[in-house]
Amino acid sequence: MRTQNGIRRLHLRAGFVLAAVALSTLGCSLGPKATGILEGHVSIGPLVPVLREGEPEPTPAPEVYAGRQIVVFSSSGREMARIQIDGQGNYRVALPAGSYRIDINHAGIDSAAGLPAEVEILAGQTTRLDVDIDTGIR
Repeated sequence: MRTQNGIRRLHLRAGFVLAAVALSTLGCSLGPKATGILEGHVSIGPLVPVLREGEPEPTPAPEVYAGRQIVVFSSSGREMARIQIDGQGNYRVALPAGSYRIDINHAGIDSAAGLPAEVEILAGQTTRLDVDIDTGIR
């Protein structure tokens, strides 16, 4: 037959075990989510209205990229991030694993074929999405 003190100790021990399980579960759910990388190269053009035959398309200056961004939306449509494009046309960002919709910020009359695009970011992996921005200059 157990004494009152023995029963109390048993209840306290059970309470501590339940608290420890709850805290470890809560800690796991609030901890950082595994991330993956989204990266790519952005091409922008045309940059001049008319090219003479044999002339190469001009290379975009860093300022051309500075006004444009890659925009990341959650699968529910909420904007998650705006990613700057570097002076060579590259971008890279770490995102929590999951599904996203990727678009551009549509500066002026810019458009990009194939965007918005759905991408899946996998933990520990890199997803590549190259983007061709059409400036609309003709």
